[in-house]
Amino acid sequence: MDEKMLPEIIVRYETAMFSVNRKLNALIRSIMPEELTADQFSTLRYIRSKGRATSSELADIFCVGRSSITAIITRLTAKDLIVRRPDEKDRRVTYLELSDEGVRLTDEMEAKIKQLFTTYLVHFDSEEAMQFIYTFEKLAKVLGEPADGGGNQE
Repeated sequence: MDEKMLPEIIVRYETAMFSVNRKLNALIRSIMPEELTADQFSTLRYIRSKGRATSSELADIFCVGRSSITAIITRLTAKDLIVRRPDEKDRRVTYLELSDEGVRLTDEMEAKIKQLFTTYLVHFDSEEAMQFIYTFEKLAKVLGEPADGGGNQE
């Protein structure tokens, strides 16, 4: 990559990412039930995708402390959206699973989010959409790797 272009690319990326995140988060919040926070919904969504999770796994995935996850889990349990299930072989491990209401709510929200995103994605042809996803997935992969300090080039 041309080093002279790097500052402009960084500024453009930061500006676009900030705008997209802010606007999409606001749109998602607008369709979310009032009693649910974005963090709570993200937790439900992750558990739905995996079937079950531990609190340690959630803390790692969301890059937050265990106390933050514990607070979210406590609130979701109080709302009857998740249930705690002890591991049959190791009683020290507790799995978190969605209740029937948690599954229903998550599925309902997923349908609303799909409809919301479709409203915006129709502005891209298939090639543009796939190139964007490829590039974004590549960024996610690079961010997940240890930093080498030298700018891994592909």
